[in-house]
Amino acid sequence: MCGIAGIFHCGTVKPVEPSRVERMCDALAHRGPDGCGVWIGPGVGLGHRRLSIIDLAGSPQPMASADGRAVIVFNGEIYNFRELRKELAVSGAQFRTDGDTEVILAAWQRWGPECLSHLQGMFAFALYDSERRELFLVRDRLGVKPLYIAHLSDGSLAFASEMKGLMAHPLLRRDIDPLAIEDYMTWGYVPDHRAFLKGVEKLPAGHFCLLRHDAPPAAPRSYWDVSFTERSQHGEKELRDELLHIMREAIRSRMVADVPLGAFLSGGVDSSSVVALMAEASTDKVQSCSIGFDVGAVDESLYAHEVAELFHTDHHSRAISADQFSEIGCLASIFDEPFADASALPTLQVCKLARETVTVALSGDGADEAMAGYRRQVFHRHEERLRGVLPAILRKRVLEPLGRIYPKADWAPRPLRAKSTLLALATDGAEAYAAALSTTSVELRNRLYTHGFKRELGGYRAEDPLIRLMQQAPARTGLDRAQYADLKFWLPGDILTKTDRTSMAVGLEAREPLLDHRLIEFSARLPDRMRVNGRQGKWLMKQTMRAYLPDKILFRPKQGFVTPIAQWMRGPLVDEVRAISKNAHIAQAGWFESRELASLAEDHISGRSDHSRLLWQLLMLEKSLTRLAS
Repeated sequence: MCGIAGIFHCGTVKPVEPSRVERMCDALAHRGPDGCGVWIGPGVGLGHRRLSIIDLAGSPQPMASADGRAVIVFNGEIYNFRELRKELAVSGAQFRTDGDTEVILAAWQRWGPECLSHLQGMFAFALYDSERRELFLVRDRLGVKPLYIAHLSDGSLAFASEMKGLMAHPLLRRDIDPLAIEDYMTWGYVPDHRAFLKGVEKLPAGHFCLLRHDAPPAAPRSYWDVSFTERSQHGEKELRDELLHIMREAIRSRMVADVPLGAFLSGGVDSSSVVALMAEASTDKVQSCSIGFDVGAVDESLYAHEVAELFHTDHHSRAISADQFSEIGCLASIFDEPFADASALPTLQVCKLARETVTVALSGDGADEAMAGYRRQVFHRHEERLRGVLPAILRKRVLEPLGRIYPKADWAPRPLRAKSTLLALATDGAEAYAAALSTTSVELRNRLYTHGFKRELGGYRAEDPLIRLMQQAPARTGLDRAQYADLKFWLPGDILTKTDRTSMAVGLEAREPLLDHRLIEFSARLPDRMRVNGRQGKWLMKQTMRAYLPDKILFRPKQGFVTPIAQWMRGPLVDEVRAISKNAHIAQAGWFESRELASLAEDHISGRSDHSRLLWQLLMLEKSLTRLAS
């Protein structure tokens, strides 16, 4: 795993200053502590920071092809590189190293942009072809690896694995995009269709850019998408066998490394499944690690220990407590853009723990998106079935008014929390799912925003891009559309951003076998009932893994990687909460009504309401603004 950066001049061939590329790479040193390099050509500069995983001594970057025509900087892993190497060697390709980087160069020279259909893995890379005078920028199918792009005032295009790499360039302006604030306040992160700073973009997952010196910057082009339009006709047993085969192959291919390798283990279905199949494939003990909490209601460490004992792993665990909140400043530095998924805190801690013994760790990320494991997906499927039988006029004229007068009862047992369900049924599926995904409602945002900021937004609403994505999805059912949105919007923007930044911050490579694109494509062909059965999401996967895992692991209520911030904010962190409405950068920005922020804080502290997610968002925003101003 590595960090990459570079500069390319579109429409001209101006010289690139090596020092600028070097500074960009220096800002990414945490991603690659084992080596660095810069290559400069006419109108182009490529930089690299290396974390050695495969071919430890033989694959320095930037790397040139055997004939010197092409040069690459690469972040990621190609899991089928050995098979590709054999295929390319038959057609005459020559190799000087034993790693996967040189295989990409040979694949480009044989197939051009079509080489991407041959690559299995996680990757972001920049490849310059001096003969074609082209720069090939690529991001992997699901967006496991990031790539930021900035259009600068001198006409150049700069790129980097993280925004801090771009921020090291002296021509990058640090003007905040107001639409990014609306996006962030809605989702708790800045999604991939936008960046926190004006002039910065993220190359979308499954896309590439082909740039030339004699042409203006080209728009990204899609090379892969997942389609839910087809359905498998196989029976349950055949599907279980096929799923198990794909999972085994995905996990085994990701266990190839020339450095110590282990796994994250939370005790949930996904990480437990990964550990089970790792233990099956390895003659050595699996190295596993987990994080617990000092708040029993959200602590899953006992389940992790049970799975570790079941598969005889060499297990490492650590408990964290409220004093870990001091890491908030570190989190802001790690993410560059404001990022409010509070599970980033334990994720960072488990990455630190893993790095003490291994350099590569397999995670369970992706199964919920692929196999419909989220509670909201299960609810959405049932709501969509009700929408199909209840007349629209009845839903609009009866359920909506009823939902608006029904009391909001966060404290009540789930069957009595009908308000959100009634309001969801009253609208269409995409609108309802956007509301389910959002952290802050439209009504609450409108209450928080100043009149001046509302004018600046110009009517933009953060939910609309997600709704359009669902409406245009290659899908057959409401469940399909919800999963498509999770795979294209939530997964790269939140889950994969969290895992990439926290792991790279400590020099750890995280691999996601359950995001193998073949598994994603297989899952998208499953009938709805094989994904959601009754109240059980991820149904086929759970049935498949019954041969390995006990039912109390497979079928216990989903908890997730929860951080007890609500309790912390009513205890040792009260002063931090009360200070939110007075923090300098948020107050000076003019986006929020200070009185409303103060009222929310007091309501939470008193226990009248739970505003912990929103308060955490505001804290992370303040820290990000502080860092940006430094």
